[in-house]
Parts: sequence; C-alpha cells; structure tokens
Amino acid sequence: MENITVERLYRERKDFLELTLLTSEDGLKKKIPNNEVHRPGLALSGYTERFAYERTQVIGETEMSFLQNLDSNRRKELLEKVFRFDIPCIIISKNIYPPAELLEMANQTKTPVFQSRLTTTELTDRLSLYLDNIFAPNTTVHGTLVDVYGVGLLYTGKSGVGKSECALDLVERGHRLVADDIVKVIRKTPEVIVGTGSELLGHHMEIRGVGIIDLESLFGIRAIRIQKRIEVEVRLVLWDNDLDYERLGIEDKFTRILGVEIPAVTIPISPGKNITVISEVIAMNHMLKVYGQDAAKEFSKRLSAEISRKKMVDEYLESDIE
Repeated sequence: MENITVERLYRERKDFLELTLLTSEDGLKKKIPNNEVHRPGLALSGYTERFAYERTQVIGETEMSFLQNLDSNRRKELLEKVFRFDIPCIIISKNIYPPAELLEMANQTKTPVFQSRLTTTELTDRLSLYLDNIFAPNTTVHGTLVDVYGVGLLYTGKSGVGKSECALDLVERGHRLVADDIVKVIRKTPEVIVGTGSELLGHHMEIRGVGIIDLESLFGIRAIRIQKRIEVEVRLVLWDNDLDYERLGIEDKFTRILGVEIPAVTIPISPGKNITVISEVIAMNHMLKVYGQDAAKEFSKRLSAEISRKKMVDEYLESDIE
C-alpha cells in the first residue's frame, strides 16, 4: 500500500478535482491514511463521538449553509470541536467560500482546506476514484502479460523458458503486449485484478540473443496496451517425460493473485510446439467458458451417455434368445 500526502493529492489531481488551496501550505505534508471520503455533517452540528476524522472530509452546500446561518460564537464553538481532531484535509465543493472562522482554525491546526468548482457528487466520485486506485492492494509478478482476443493472458515460468518470445509472436499476429518481465498487478475489486507495466521498462522487451527491443517503435501503437484485466495464468514449463500433463481439461485448475482466483493452464514446452496458436486457443476457450460452453465437460457427458447406451444395448442383446 502506497503512502500519500495531501501535497501529492494536490500536485497530481489539482486540475482533475479543480482545487484551489485556501489555507497556508504548512499542512500539505499531512498523510492521507486511507481511501475513504467522509461528509462531516453530524460533526459540524456538534456530534463528534463517532467522527471519522481520519478520512478526507468533503463539505457540500448543505453543511456550509448550516454553518453560515449560525451566529459567529456558535459557529466558532462547533468548529473548535471539529478541529480538535487530526483531519487530513477538507475540500469544499461548488466553489463555496467558507466562513472566516473555519479558515482561521484550519491555519492554526495546519489542516489544509481546498475549494473545488465541482458539485459535491462529482467531487466525491472523482476523489474516490483517485484514492481507490492509490490504496488498492498491489504486487509485482515476474512474467509477461498479453491481450489475446480481449483476454488477458499472464505468462509465468522460469527465466529463458520462452515467455517473451511467445509474446513477440503473438504481437506479430496482431495481439497486444501489456507488460514484459515485470507485471504490476492491482486488485481493482474483490474479483478483478489488472496488470500494467513498469514505468521504467515501458513496452520494451528482452529477446535472448537479440537484446532489448521497443515493441511500440517496431509494430506501432496497435501492438501495445497500457493495462489489462488478468483472466488466465499460462504456466510455461519444460517438457518432462516423467510427468503427466492435463489431456482432457475436465477438472479446472486455479491460482490466486492478491486473493483473486483465476484459471491456470500449464503448457509443457518442447521443440516444434506452436505455443502461439495454443495461446489463441486458450483465450478463445476461456471466452466460451465465460459464455457457458465447456467443450471438455460436454465431451465427457456425451462419452458417458454413449458408454451407458452401449451397455444397455449389450445387456438387452445378451438376454434376447430369439
């Protein structure tokens, strides 16, 4: 989980959130500890026992109207109760300018206060989108991520097994590279993980015997993607005669990344094996399963039905003495 300061929020999303800083810069080093956004209506009315002060506070027109309709002493009394807490920052929507007492106490406690031109709903949505992305669980995986027919295939395996070469062949056939060697994985929702590349590596790729190549320069913008949902892990392993590999595919195998379960396919590598075509089949077969069609299970059902039918016929003919 990344650390984020109010200064980083302001620097990176000043235009996106349409922010104007109303207080001094003394409080910009404050940490934002989580991705939660809070509307402090109850706290501003005086009830602070359950005040979620560690969240980014968004004040809308309703709260500001309440404060502005109070006399100065009562307003100061209520604001003093709120600013006793270590609030990361306050953002006021709809370009509303706050009362002087609020800015005075904010400066005293070094609490940054911003003004935004956005409506409260739009501000909350945009702020949550940014913070959710920052605080989303993430990890890095040694592998290669390729978009094949719209399915994100994550290739894993030992160094030198052929992950990059397979990805290069797929790009040449019209598919799109997301990341090679280092894949940053982010959990967007409890059931969705998204992979992206390293900012340093970009869409460069190391091909043994050739060196570093730039996929975007070689194949154009159509050959790359910035990010892609990871839907299947393809494990590339060297062929071992002593091991039994999946032949029917009836029993689905899965792996977990950041707590998200995705299908996993193990492909043994041997000379002359066309991993590129197999990859395209894996992607198309995955989409068929998504739409409710599982070829291996349907074949198994037909085979079982045929065996059962043949057994019944044989038993009937054995008892027929005509």
